[in-house]
Amino acid sequence: MTDDDSPLISSTELAKKLGLARRTISHYAKQGQITPALITPGGQYRWRYDDVVAEMRALAEKRRHEHE
Repeated sequence: MTDDDSPLISSTELAKKLGLARRTISHYAKQGQITPALITPGGQYRWRYDDVVAEMRALAEKRRHEHE
């Protein structure tokens, strides 16, 4: 995981960087596949991009091993 000084970004910004829909980001979070760095008092997710990329790589690797 990255250090705590990396910038927090919104779900919209994360989706844009990953080439995904914002709803997909929300779905992954609700399923526990990716973990937000922070949830605001209003319930909005804030993310650290590098952490999410690492989580998604680990998830892809796990899925790859399940299909072998």
